[in-house]
Amino acid sequence: MNARKLAGSLLLHAALVAAAAATLLPLVWMVSVSLSPAGVAATPTLVPETISLDAYETLFRRLDIGRYALNSFAVAGTVTCISLLFNSMAGYAFAKLRFRAREPLFRLLLGALVIPGQIGMLPLFLMLERLGLVNSYAGVVVPGLASIFGIFLVRQYVQSIPDGLLDAARVDGAGEWRIFATVVLPLARPVLVALAVITFLGTWNDFLWPLVILADQDRYTLPVALANLFGEHVQEPEVMMAGSVLTVLPVIVLFLCLQRYYIEGMLGGALKG
Repeated sequence: MNARKLAGSLLLHAALVAAAAATLLPLVWMVSVSLSPAGVAATPTLVPETISLDAYETLFRRLDIGRYALNSFAVAGTVTCISLLFNSMAGYAFAKLRFRAREPLFRLLLGALVIPGQIGMLPLFLMLERLGLVNSYAGVVVPGLASIFGIFLVRQYVQSIPDGLLDAARVDGAGEWRIFATVVLPLARPVLVALAVITFLGTWNDFLWPLVILADQDRYTLPVALANLFGEHVQEPEVMMAGSVLTVLPVIVLFLCLQRYYIEGMLGGALKG
């Protein structure tokens, strides 16, 4: 029996290592190509024979990386902060507050998850055009201020908070806002960190909506600016890969720094909900 368990454990770990290698392989190849001299990327290799930073030098010379990275940080940071507030309030309300049509409304929200976001882009664009928000950062930020998935994630986690704890705070005279701010938010920190990571990554990597709503090139986010550059210099894979590395590096660093809270929040919502 012990031999069977050992064999099963070895097979499981081998499968996990293989999956991790398959996931990391494109990233390693991307970094390798970005560090290769011009013309060498035609021959795929994981370790370049000669390390060269020419692709990064070319990229910084042709593109104002600092401006576009700052645009992306501003948009992603704003969306993340405001959406955390709205999603946490809505999640708390659906989890702990009693109001008419709470359950039907929540089921309606969950049903909307199956609708692709691209379907709503045209009416959303027309609404923002009426409001005068086209070609503005507000037009990029507004659609991400709340998400059904975020509300669902927070609700599932907050449901695990004992009702007796909230009732005790009410007996002490605390109002709902104070309970939310001083009791619920500290206890829900793991799921809020997880949601913040998901929101920031999604907003940072978003390409289609900023491309639709922004017309001024100075306001482009980093993915849109790099896509335009790649269209002009498609025959330079080293430059393209250098741009890809600079795009994914901040979000990888962010995830690595917060992965413990991310995993705790996701598992907590799944197990406790």
